[in-house]
Amino acid sequence: MTDLLWTSELLCDVMQARAIGDLPDGISGISIDSRTIKPGEAYFAIKGDLHDGHKFVASAFANGGAVSVVSEDWSDRLTGETGPLLVVDDVLGALERLGIAARSRTGAKVIAVTGSVGKTTTKEALRTALAPSGKVHAAVASFNNHWGVPLTLARMPQDTDFAVIEIGMNHPGEITPLVKMARPDVAMVMNVAAVHLGAFASVDEIARAKAEIFQGVEPGGVALINGDDERLDLLRNWAAEAGVENIYTFGEAEGCDAHLSKLVLHGSCSCLTATILGDDVVVKVGAPGRHIAQNILGVLAACKLTGADLARAGLAVADMKPVKGRGERHTIGTGENRLVLIDESYNANPTSMRAALELLANAPIKGNGRRIAVLGDMLELGPLSSQFHAGLEEPILAADVDKVFLAGPEMKSLQEALSLRAIAVHKQTIDELAPLVCAELRGGDVVMAKASLGMKFAKFIDALINADQKQLNAS
Repeated sequence: MTDLLWTSELLCDVMQARAIGDLPDGISGISIDSRTIKPGEAYFAIKGDLHDGHKFVASAFANGGAVSVVSEDWSDRLTGETGPLLVVDDVLGALERLGIAARSRTGAKVIAVTGSVGKTTTKEALRTALAPSGKVHAAVASFNNHWGVPLTLARMPQDTDFAVIEIGMNHPGEITPLVKMARPDVAMVMNVAAVHLGAFASVDEIARAKAEIFQGVEPGGVALINGDDERLDLLRNWAAEAGVENIYTFGEAEGCDAHLSKLVLHGSCSCLTATILGDDVVVKVGAPGRHIAQNILGVLAACKLTGADLARAGLAVADMKPVKGRGERHTIGTGENRLVLIDESYNANPTSMRAALELLANAPIKGNGRRIAVLGDMLELGPLSSQFHAGLEEPILAADVDKVFLAGPEMKSLQEALSLRAIAVHKQTIDELAPLVCAELRGGDVVMAKASLGMKFAKFIDALINADQKQLNAS
C-alpha cells in the first residue's frame, strides 16, 4: 500500500487499541460510512443518534475496508467474522485521540472557522485561496460537530501545509473541546446571528458560545473577527480574556484591518477592492452575493496571516463556486422555457434568509421572467419565531420578488404580513407546495428556494432540477 495516512503501529499506539487478526501495514484513509469506504481505509464503527456503526462492520470489509475500529463490548461478536479489528474502549474517544495526534505531528498552519452563517462556504473559499501556496486539508462536507472535527483532524496528512477546520455548535460548551483539539493558529468568527435561539436566552449568549473558539488558539496565534458584527466589542474582549494577543478585524467598517472599500455585485460574481492588512487588492469572487464578498475579506486576511501568497489567493477565489445547497445555481429547461434555480436549501435563519433574498434581487431575469421565492420555516428560533418570520416581509419587498411560496407552520406569519400584497401562497409542507410551484414556473424566471434543513427542501430541489420540461409552463 502506498501513501499511508497512518501505520498500524501508530494507530495502536495513539488509540490505545489492541489488535485482533493480521493487521495491514497501515491505512490510506478513514471512513465512518460502510457504504462509501474505499479500499485500504479504516472503518470507525461510531455509534450515532440513529445507527450503531458496529452493525455495518461486515459491510465495511465487503467494500474494501482494511481494518475496523470497534469497541470492547462488540469485539466478541465481531472477532473472526470479517477481518482485522482494532479494539478500543470507545470508538469516538479513539477517533478524538487520533485527531489530537494528527494535529501534533503536522507543521501545518491551522485555521478554525465558526459563525452563525457561512461557515462551510468560507471553509471552501479558504481551500481554494490557499491551494496555490501549498497542500491544503479540509473536510469534504460540513463536518463541524463532535465527531466531524476529530474525523477531519484524523484524516489530515502529516505533510499538510494548511488545514481549515470548520467548527459549529447548537449549545453552550460545544466549541471548547473541539477547538482544543484543533489548536488553530487563526481562529475566525464570521458573524453572530439569531440561530439556535431555542437553546439560548439571547444573541449575546450565542456570541459567547462562538467566542469559545478563542480558547484553543496557539500561543502567538490570531483572532480574526467580523468588524461589522454588532457584537464585535464583546468578541474582541472575550478573545483578549482567552489570552489571544493578536486580534484583527475584517469588514466594511472604517478601521477594519481587512477593509472593503468598493464592491460591485453581478448576477454570477462580485468584484471588490480592499486593503488586506496593508496590501491593496482588486479581486473577482466567483460566487455572487454581498455576504460572500464580505467573508472573502476574512479569507484573504487569514491567507496573509498564515503566510500564504496573498496575490495568488486573490486570483484563486475567482474560480470558487457556490457550495451545494448554499447558492448553487441550476439551469432548468432549454430555449425560451429556460429558467434559473438558486439552491439555498441547506439551512436557514433570519440572517441567511436576508442574504439569499438579496442574492435573488441581484439575479438577472430575462424576457417576461419573474423573481420567485420558495421559503420554508426557519427552525430553532424560540419564542420570537413568529416575529422573525414576519420580519422577512421587508427584504422580500426590497428584493422586488413577484411571487412567494411558503411552507411550514411558522411561515404562516409571513403570509399574513404579505397578505395585502397578494403575492404569497402558503401550505403546511413542501410536498403540498411543490405542485403549485411547478405549475407556476415559466421561462425566464429566477427561483430561489431556502429553508431549514428539517423542512426537507432538498427533495423538492432534486425533483425540480430533474423535472420534465412539459411540467413547466412556457413563457
